[in-house]
Amino acid sequence: MKKGVALTLPYVAILVIDFYLLPFLAKDTGTAMLFMLCIMPLIAVVSSIAYGARNGFHIVFPVAAVLLFIPTIFIHYNISAWVYAIVYGVATLVGTGIGAIFYKKR
Repeated sequence: MKKGVALTLPYVAILVIDFYLLPFLAKDTGTAMLFMLCIMPLIAVVSSIAYGARNGFHIVFPVAAVLLFIPTIFIHYNISAWVYAIVYGVATLVGTGIGAIFYKKR
């Protein structure tokens, strides 16, 4: 396994938990919207900041976030949730960039 892939796996695991397991905790539409609009993006941004601080800026993590979210559209939501794939991609892109600032200071 390449070193870059091994360093990315813990952060991708956080996204998998965020995107695939967290929606099971939503009991109603209001809770689901709270998760999708606040909690899930926050977890994605925090994990991407941690990733960027540890590994610097790489486009791999935001792309992984988008690719990981796409199947959840069909598992947990409906086709109207496709816009969240872009939202999570942009959020992780920004988070990785913020984390990369701290990487350069190390």
